[in-house]
Amino acid sequence: MIFVAVALAVLGLLVLVHRWLWIRLVRDTTRPGGAWRRAGTVLAFALPVLSVAALTAGRAGAPFWLQRGVSWPGFMWLAVLLYLTLAMLVAEPARALLLRRPHPEPPTRADTAPAPTPAGPGSAALAVPAGLGARSDAVAGAGAEPRVREGAGGGTAPQAPTAAPGAGEPARRGAGETAAPAPGSAGVAGAPETPQTVSGGAEGDPGALDGMSRRRFVARAVGGAAVAAAVGTVGYGTYGVMRGPRVKRVTVPLAKLPRAAHGFRIAVVSDVHLGPILGRAHTTRIVDTVNRTQPDLIAIVGDLVDGNVHDLGRAAEPLRGLRARHGSYFVTGNHEYFSGAQQWIDHVRELGLTPLENARRPLPLFDLAGVNDVQGESEGHGPDFEAALGDRDRSRAAVLLAHQPIVIHDAVRHGVDLQLSGHTHGGQLWPGNYLAELANPTVAGLERYGDTQLYVSRGAGAWGPPVRVGAPSDITVVELASYQA
Repeated sequence: MIFVAVALAVLGLLVLVHRWLWIRLVRDTTRPGGAWRRAGTVLAFALPVLSVAALTAGRAGAPFWLQRGVSWPGFMWLAVLLYLTLAMLVAEPARALLLRRPHPEPPTRADTAPAPTPAGPGSAALAVPAGLGARSDAVAGAGAEPRVREGAGGGTAPQAPTAAPGAGEPARRGAGETAAPAPGSAGVAGAPETPQTVSGGAEGDPGALDGMSRRRFVARAVGGAAVAAAVGTVGYGTYGVMRGPRVKRVTVPLAKLPRAAHGFRIAVVSDVHLGPILGRAHTTRIVDTVNRTQPDLIAIVGDLVDGNVHDLGRAAEPLRGLRARHGSYFVTGNHEYFSGAQQWIDHVRELGLTPLENARRPLPLFDLAGVNDVQGESEGHGPDFEAALGDRDRSRAAVLLAHQPIVIHDAVRHGVDLQLSGHTHGGQLWPGNYLAELANPTVAGLERYGDTQLYVSRGAGAWGPPVRVGAPSDITVVELASYQA
C-alpha cells in the first residue's frame, strides 16, 4: 500500500513538472497553432511515457529489443528533465526581473503631430491645441487661410481653416456639415488606427518588445539558456560513463594484517549494471582496466546486471578474462534479486568467478568473507553474518564483501577489519548524493566505524540514465597496509 502511494505521488509530481515545463518552454515561446507548438506538445506527452516505459519494461518482462528501444530515449530524458527543471528554477527569478524591467512608453499622437505652417506671406502663426494638429493637417489644403471670429470678450478665436478654391472641396458648407477626412488620414477622430500606431506594434513588428512580443523574447532567451545548460550537463555526464571507469587507489592500514600482506591489492568493482544500455563493450572496458592494475584479488560487490542470463549472458562473457593471483569473487546486490539471483550465481561461477553466499574463504594472509544482499531476505536468502563469520579466528584480519553499506554495524559486531561495498553510486546525479546520505552511513570513500573501516565505491557503471554528474565512475584498487611493515 505504501509503495502504491509513493508511486502515485511520484507520478503526480512528474505530471506537474511536465506541465510547468510545457508552459515555460512551449506555450510561452511559440505562437498558437504553429508547428513548433504542436511539436513541443507532442514531446511533452511522448517523453514521459517513454520514461515510464523504460522504468517498467524490464520488470514487466518485455522483450529485450523493446527494452533497448525505450531505454535510451526514456532514461536520457529523465536525466535531462532533472537538470532542465533545476535550470528553469534558477532562471525563474531572472525571467521575472526581465519582464518587470521598465521600458519606454510608445509616443502619443500629440507628441508626434506636425506643427501647422502659415498659409501665406503675412499670415499670423496660430496656436493650435495639442490633438487638433493632426485634424488641421488633414483638412487644410494648399493656400488655406484660417477664419477668425470675434469672441464674447472682444478677442478672437481661431476657426478651422477653409480649403482654398480648387483644393478639392467647396469653399462653403451648410450648417451641420463637417469636412470629410482625406483617405488614409490617421489623425481624425473615429478613423481606424493602423498597426503602426498601436502600443506594442503588430506581431511581426521588429521594434516591438512590449506585450506578447516582449514576453516571447524573454521566454525564448531564458528557455534557450536553460536547455543548453541541461543538455550540456547531461552530455558531459554521458561521456564520463561511456568512456569507462577511472582507476582510484586507496591505502587502508589494518592492525591485524601480517607484514607479509603489506601492499596486497584488491580491485573493487561494483554496480556495473549491464542491461539494455550498458552491454558487452562496457564489460570489456572494465575487464581491461582491472587487469592493467595487476591486482592480487578481484572483488565484484554486487549489482552486476539488470536482466536475465538469456538476455545478458553475452554481455557478461568478457568477465572470463579477469586475472588475479588469488582469484575473482562475487557477492549479490539488490538488482540481482530483481533479475533472478540464482541464475547469475550459477553463471558467474561458469565465467570463473567464485560466489561468496554467506561464506568465508581463508586466504594465506587474511580471511575473505561475503554476505548476500539484504534484498535477498524477500526470497529467504538474506545476509547471514553468523554463517560467514561466526566461527572464525578473530586474531586474523578479515575483509568482508557486502553490497550495501548499511550492514556495517553487523560487520562491527563480528569483528570485521574492512568492509568493501557499493550500491550508492556516490549519488550518481547531483544533487542525488544528498538523498543517498539519508539512506546510507557512507555514500563514497573510506570511513571508520569503531574498529572497522568501511570503503564504498561509486561503481563502474550507472543505473537508469547512463549519466554521472558529480560522482564519476571508478574501479578502486584498495592496497592493504600492515602496521608491522
